[in-house]
Amino acid sequence: MGLITGHACASDSKGKTDDYLTYKKPIVISTWKNGVQANATAWDIIGKGGRSLDAVENGVKVVENDPEDMSVGYGGRPDRDGHVTLDACIMDENGNCGSVCALEHIRHPISVARKVMEDTPHIMLAGAGALQFALEKGFPKENLLTEKARREWEKWLQTAQYKPIINIENHDTIGMLAIDTFGNMSGACTTSGMAYKLHGRVGDSPIIGAGMFCDNDVGGAVATGTGELVMRTLGSFLAVELLRNGASPKEVAEDVVNRIIKKTPDYKDHQIGFLVLSKSGDVGAYAIQPGFNYAIHSENGPELIDSGSFL
Repeated sequence: MGLITGHACASDSKGKTDDYLTYKKPIVISTWKNGVQANATAWDIIGKGGRSLDAVENGVKVVENDPEDMSVGYGGRPDRDGHVTLDACIMDENGNCGSVCALEHIRHPISVARKVMEDTPHIMLAGAGALQFALEKGFPKENLLTEKARREWEKWLQTAQYKPIINIENHDTIGMLAIDTFGNMSGACTTSGMAYKLHGRVGDSPIIGAGMFCDNDVGGAVATGTGELVMRTLGSFLAVELLRNGASPKEVAEDVVNRIIKKTPDYKDHQIGFLVLSKSGDVGAYAIQPGFNYAIHSENGPELIDSGSFL
């Protein structure tokens, strides 16, 4: 069994609720229910001795490629002007990282982010420049606005309420962390961002240290929810530094969420969730609102866990 120590609280139809969890390595974790299938692909790689970087890239590509997931990649909901703009970042065990933001017409921004990391002296490319780079690297240009997403956007235009409505059951990110058989950790994060956002809006997901951060000596963290609140705290970097100081992943996630709550008077109108993985295999998560869950894949197979929450 992969689960070697720890305790889980009572379960429900969505999965068991976390308290504290410790796993043998290798392990893959990711945010939300869509992470179950993504983790399975990542596990196929690290379970056969592959590199964690390859695992997280190919894992989140499963969700980027799914038109029924309207918060990531192909089929993602557009901005208020009808443009599907994508953000992603990736980070390896050596601290190398790459990112793209406001990228249009490319189905797999996570793979473009990896190319930025590996083939340029830069960390982030944006907008038209990111698209130019992707096309030069051979990524096909395509229309990412599906018919379903277009119809929803046209319906939204009837009222055109620009303030995003937070739906705690359907957030705008998949973040993934993996430790391979060599003990090395990598992370990835990808999104189409908030539905009907202002054109040009970029959230936390492509920001190294905000939406995702990992340190091979300590552990990693990924965030989901209202990106503006995560960026104000550099929440994933903060989580890893708290890990470095000896806190458990669950304590870390609670601390970061509570700091955001303290600085956000209208926190009840937002959802923020953090998922944290220590280098030793400890897992913890916490959110403002109930409804945040996360997926784990280890030696004992796939699991879906309900996070604890402040409210």
